[in-house]
Amino acid sequence: MTKEGKQTIPYANNGTRANLGGLSASSFFNGFSGTAAVFIAATMLSSAMGVERTFPGSVWASKTPAEVALDEKSIGQIAETLGGRGCVVRHGYMVATWGSQSRKSDWMSSSKPVLSTLLFFAIQEGKPQSVDTQIRDYGWELAPKDQTLSFHHLANMISGYARPEPPGEAWAYNDYAISLYHKTVFEKVFKGDPCNVANDPSRLGFLQFQDGLSFSSKGRMVASVRDFARICWFWSNAGKWNDKQLLSRKFFDEYAKPQVPKNLPHTAKAETNDYLKMGTYGGGSDHFTVYGPGIYGYNFWFNNTGRDHPDRRTWPDAPPDTFMTIGAGGNSSIIIPSLDMFVAAGGANWGNLEPGNPDAIMNKIAKLAVEASKQ
Repeated sequence: MTKEGKQTIPYANNGTRANLGGLSASSFFNGFSGTAAVFIAATMLSSAMGVERTFPGSVWASKTPAEVALDEKSIGQIAETLGGRGCVVRHGYMVATWGSQSRKSDWMSSSKPVLSTLLFFAIQEGKPQSVDTQIRDYGWELAPKDQTLSFHHLANMISGYARPEPPGEAWAYNDYAISLYHKTVFEKVFKGDPCNVANDPSRLGFLQFQDGLSFSSKGRMVASVRDFARICWFWSNAGKWNDKQLLSRKFFDEYAKPQVPKNLPHTAKAETNDYLKMGTYGGGSDHFTVYGPGIYGYNFWFNNTGRDHPDRRTWPDAPPDTFMTIGAGGNSSIIIPSLDMFVAAGGANWGNLEPGNPDAIMNKIAKLAVEASKQ
């Protein structure tokens, strides 16, 4: 490891494609399972490609698409399709940027995986014992049906809070439950201001944000594109930053995959019953999408088959290990560990979540990323 945070690998830099022993990239990655294993495979891929993986210090390092074996035309099409403000990162290098990289804005529901990441930090620090810790332990006066409500239920949109079902019995994209999740993590577990908690140098503060990470009055993350990109790279590396395993890899192995059972039914039609007066994180107690069973876990969206698309993955043209954060207003990211790259963009044209639809914009972005890596 160099002082600049680079993982030093014999570097050819000759623009040739990786030698994977005659295997295609998809066949190569079929031998690996789990987020940590895919990370190891991505490191092997970068080595085979003669690339030096890195982590940003005070600023991001940049390379051209060609220098990290990407097709410039396909990368340009990603930027043109999305618009807004965004970036493409491969092997830890900024390879494309568009729009303001320093402007801070609300990342909407792409903030939710940050909340779950901070829950994992809390567990690592010995605060809750596990994701299955029941939140009644933190003093909430829960309704009789909600007595078994846990962090796991809240993080996976199966809590039943403000809905008619008990925990674990139905799916509902529920922003009242997210408010309860947010307040429990910050006010009850950490007992601290969200900005101070998140920016602690033993947590996400270790990532050295350039423009500063803050939170809105609703509890949503406010950050620049280039700072949100640091969090995406942290996720891409399964909790590792430079030579430090900041957050145990076990959280990524165990929880960075679909958690909602494919056969779980949708919540019944009913009025919101916010009896704890949590208020909303932004939307209703049953809004945004019916999709989730089979593809949602700890506030990430995964490329899997689901209850409502049993024969097609979420993004048919994306590698199986692809996952996304999805926020309203075009504030999303798509992370592809097997390609060792991601795209993050705010105020962009990501389109709608349309699992299984090859014409969906999210799928087209993933397809362009794959095509870019085939040069």
